[in-house]
Amino acid sequence: MKLQSVYLLGLRGVIRFYNQKFVILALVMLALSWKANAQNWPSEVWHEGRIVLTDGDTLRGLVKYDLQQDLIQYNQPDKRTDAFSARKILFFEIFDNSVRKYRQFFALPYTTPTGYRAPVFFELLAEGKLTLLSRESIEFRTYNSPYYIGSYSRQVLVNTFFFLDEKGVISEFTGNKNDLLDLMGKKAKEVEKYIKSNKLRYDDKYDFAAIVSFYNSI
Repeated sequence: MKLQSVYLLGLRGVIRFYNQKFVILALVMLALSWKANAQNWPSEVWHEGRIVLTDGDTLRGLVKYDLQQDLIQYNQPDKRTDAFSARKILFFEIFDNSVRKYRQFFALPYTTPTGYRAPVFFELLAEGKLTLLSRESIEFRTYNSPYYIGSYSRQVLVNTFFFLDEKGVISEFTGNKNDLLDLMGKKAKEVEKYIKSNKLRYDDKYDFAAIVSFYNSI
C-alpha cells in the first residue's frame, strides 16, 4: 500500500506539473495573440507625407491611408481632418517609421473581378518594363497551436501583388513561382539564380521588389 501511495502521489505530482506547464504555455500564446492584435498597423497611424490631388494641389502634413476603403485622411494645420477618395488623388507619399522607408501610392484605374472599373490605390514597389504594385489588407487568420488543443486567431498584414505591363494593363499575381518566371521569358533562369543566391522570397514585399528590380536591370 505504501508503494502504491507513493506511486500515486508521484503520478499526481507529474500530472500537476504538466498541467501547470500547459496553463503557462496557453497564457503565453494568448498574450502573443493579444499583442499581435493590439499592435498598430501602418494604415492605423498618421505618417508625415504629401498628397497630390487631381486638380494639381499638393498637401503636406500628416496622412493616414485606408487601402481597403481607398480613402486618405489629411490632418490640416488647424487640426481639422479632410478625407479624399481615390477619385480625387493622383499620388501620395508617406514616410513609414515602422520600416524607415518612403512609400509611394498611385490611384490607378482597375477593373475588379465583378467588372467594375474605378481608381484604386496601389503601392509602387518596383518600376520598369515590369512594374510591381501591391495592396495591403488586415485580415484575421486562424492557426492551430502546437501548445494546446484547438486553434487561435490573430490579425495579420496581407499583401496582394499586381503587375503593370508596358501597355498599362494591371493583373493580379497568382502567387505561383512558375507564373512569375514565365513573365520573365528568356531571363527566367538568370532571375531564378538571383533569387536562390540571395535567398529571396516572392511572398515578402521587399524581397519581391528586389527580384523585379533585378529583372528590370538585366
